[in-house]
Amino acid sequence: MLVSLYIWRRKRKYRLLSKCILLLLIVIILIPIALYIFTEETHEMLIEGDTIRVQLLLHESGKVIELGLEEYVVGVVAAEMPASFPLEALKAQAVAARTYAVKRIQIPDPRITRINNKAVLSPDSAINQAYISVEEMKSRWCKRSYLTYKNKITQAVSETKGEVLLYEGNLIDPVYHSSCGGCGTEDSENVWKYEIPYLRSVPCNNHPEGNKEAINIFKLSKLNALMGIQSRAVSHTSSNQRIIKILEKTASGRITTLLVSGQEVSGAELRSKLSLPSTILNWVIEKDEIKFISRGYGHGVGMCQYGAASLAKEGKDYGGILKHYYQGVNLALVKGRE
Repeated sequence: MLVSLYIWRRKRKYRLLSKCILLLLIVIILIPIALYIFTEETHEMLIEGDTIRVQLLLHESGKVIELGLEEYVVGVVAAEMPASFPLEALKAQAVAARTYAVKRIQIPDPRITRINNKAVLSPDSAINQAYISVEEMKSRWCKRSYLTYKNKITQAVSETKGEVLLYEGNLIDPVYHSSCGGCGTEDSENVWKYEIPYLRSVPCNNHPEGNKEAINIFKLSKLNALMGIQSRAVSHTSSNQRIIKILEKTASGRITTLLVSGQEVSGAELRSKLSLPSTILNWVIEKDEIKFISRGYGHGVGMCQYGAASLAKEGKDYGGILKHYYQGVNLALVKGRE
């Protein structure tokens, strides 16, 4: 009887030990080695531990969808920066996008809350950052490239998870643009009239792809109407100086003020109303048309995306890229409630 009881206890002990070993193996396998995992079915990289939530307003339907912060940042990076760019440039973009989102969660944009007070962000790039869904990524990239690009962007987001940019302890407005045209970035007050200490003009060794010239042609007879100027339409018989004249440029070569048919307008206004790529431009008047030749794309303030790609190719990491374009900033971690 005692022998039987002893044998039963030993067997029970070994069964418990076997279960403990099995449980330990399961835990070890399931704990992610990095901040991301791959799904077994598709080998698609996903992010874990996404605790901060973003409420995104979809303008077409008027609906508000909720996303994890890191999931949202993946969609922003996919929409805002070419996935073919180096990983360190994508990581810099991820930190900028995350900082922008967290600042909007902290201080909601009234242009969004007026439409729906439950939302904090919009995928409309004219208002906030652009954002695309997984389905839109699949549509944008060919089937062969989807997983490669999606996983690369997810890696960039995962490897910077929770990182944001601070200036003197406060979240910055991490504005960015596609290309400075190789002329360097611009001081904030030359575009928006506000002097922001971390948005200073810095040199930028832009990638040649970002320096291509763009041409936009308009009929002279339509120029005033497009600019909203209430005066007689100009014609090719007018002198060039009477039609359009530069009054002031910045050190980087961007037009800040000019005369159009005798009326003073800002370079930013000209760019906006004529949908020009940038304010680094010149023009040629031929017969009844005006041809604008511009370089770069965007307002020119903050991070130049093509410049970030060039710096990454030169060996700079994402922190170095960000600190080049946003002067005096520090990286910090933001965490949601577990």
